[in-house]
Amino acid sequence: MIRRAAGEFVELAQSAVHRYGRFTVALSGGSTPKGLYEILSDPTQTFREQIPWEKAHFFWGDERHVPPEHKDSNYRMAAEAMLFQAPVPEENIHRVRGEETEAWTAASDYEADLKSFFQVKGRGLPRFDLVLLGMGADGHTASLFPGTDVVFEARRMVVPVWLETSEAYRITMTPPVLNNAARIIFLLAGEEKAATLQSVCHGEFHPEIYPAQIISPPNGRLLWLVDKGAAACLPEFKRPSPPGPVPSP
Repeated sequence: MIRRAAGEFVELAQSAVHRYGRFTVALSGGSTPKGLYEILSDPTQTFREQIPWEKAHFFWGDERHVPPEHKDSNYRMAAEAMLFQAPVPEENIHRVRGEETEAWTAASDYEADLKSFFQVKGRGLPRFDLVLLGMGADGHTASLFPGTDVVFEARRMVVPVWLETSEAYRITMTPPVLNNAARIIFLLAGEEKAATLQSVCHGEFHPEIYPAQIISPPNGRLLWLVDKGAAACLPEFKRPSPPGPVPSP
């Protein structure tokens, strides 16, 4: 799964640079994307030498309201796993300033950064070449959590989200920004996500319960890359076993 994701990453990066002169990607946090970042920057792998690092610009789909050196920072994870290991120019790293005292300030500043970099006018939206997403066992993606209003946010590009369970804010891109990407890739691993993935893909549309359902790019491509554990409940994965040998007469 990780190697397939790495191949997609390389192909998209090369294509975007050829067409537009740059490659823009919104990164995800989590253990599964970490494996992708590590293989992309690994000097023993062929992926590293195929990526035009100097023309790749890295953003984050969501971030915790913590300083960049904090152990829970999505920026820190991606930086240590990939960005500090590869020849990425410092000015190509566009992180959320989670160290700001007010989460709303961090969200507003990041929205302003997006508008400036992508030269957004009026009610336009940034268009990422690639958005990487994961999904929790509860169906959340980025920091779009079940029961939060941000799932249906239609005006702001970036907002803070208060989570009662952790008593902390997160800062997240909103569905309009995520869905405007040219390519969205979900990376999922683990049996604990199997039942939720089945509901997201084949259940009734209830994004307030399963926020991952809100991800549906109207002018882009959505790709799910999942391991066998996460795919265990999908009907298309439950193929009948091949018949055994025919007994001799």
